[in-house]
Amino acid sequence: MTAETTVSATPKPLPMLEDKVVVVSGVGPGLGRSIAVRSALAGAKVVLAARTESRLTAVADEVRALGGTALCVPTDLTDGESVSALADAALSEFGRVDALVNNAFVQPPHERLLDAEFDSVRQGMDINLLAALDLTRKLAPALIESQGSVVMINSVVLRNQLPSMGAYRIMKSGLLALARGLSVELGPLGVRVNSVAPGYIWADSVKRMFEKQAAARDVPFQQVYDEVAADTDLRRLPEPDDIANTVVFLSSDYARAIAGQCVDVNCGHTHH
Repeated sequence: MTAETTVSATPKPLPMLEDKVVVVSGVGPGLGRSIAVRSALAGAKVVLAARTESRLTAVADEVRALGGTALCVPTDLTDGESVSALADAALSEFGRVDALVNNAFVQPPHERLLDAEFDSVRQGMDINLLAALDLTRKLAPALIESQGSVVMINSVVLRNQLPSMGAYRIMKSGLLALARGLSVELGPLGVRVNSVAPGYIWADSVKRMFEKQAAARDVPFQQVYDEVAADTDLRRLPEPDDIANTVVFLSSDYARAIAGQCVDVNCGHTHH
């Protein structure tokens, strides 16, 4: 298989989220878009949140072109009032929220923890960890009412030992602990909280990284892909829809007995 091909077409979605309302934070052209589109194809009305309105509009237009319903709410997830406005807008428009997907993240500079600027680490914690807590707290009453679900988008950085990723590893480890803590607190109230940890996602950012590596080593692009894919059981890298489909499942009633778990979606790059 080449880096430009896929194993098979993305499976036709099942109506797993029919009549449900799903809030997705951190919507952009990559995974956030896939989560929004796959949720809509599964029957959900989607609420799209991120700083950049043009990105939200592009994804919303795509959802609507597929026959779905989307609400765009430009949001600064590090600002409490902006997050409250997001929660209010979702409830005002649809009257309920059934699932929240905390997808917003920023990756700090690749450097040693011993060298990292404290302000940079703090800023990363604000978006990668505290923003998810704030939004979940503000939507908790609605999620309790709907007996809904929360999905945190984590990372394979939890499992690997790549150097210069210490700050990001701290943030994502904190997000995993947050999900587990919220599961303990919200589970008895009927709300399931789980995590999804992707590895390399075969999308633009990883493709650019592989292109740079290929150029630096003066080797074919395909060779870089094959070397990374060789460390996976499936000998390929997951695409955004592969991760999004797992999010849709965890958000649905098909996962009604799954709580407090972290599902790794990385084609077998790590085992957990």
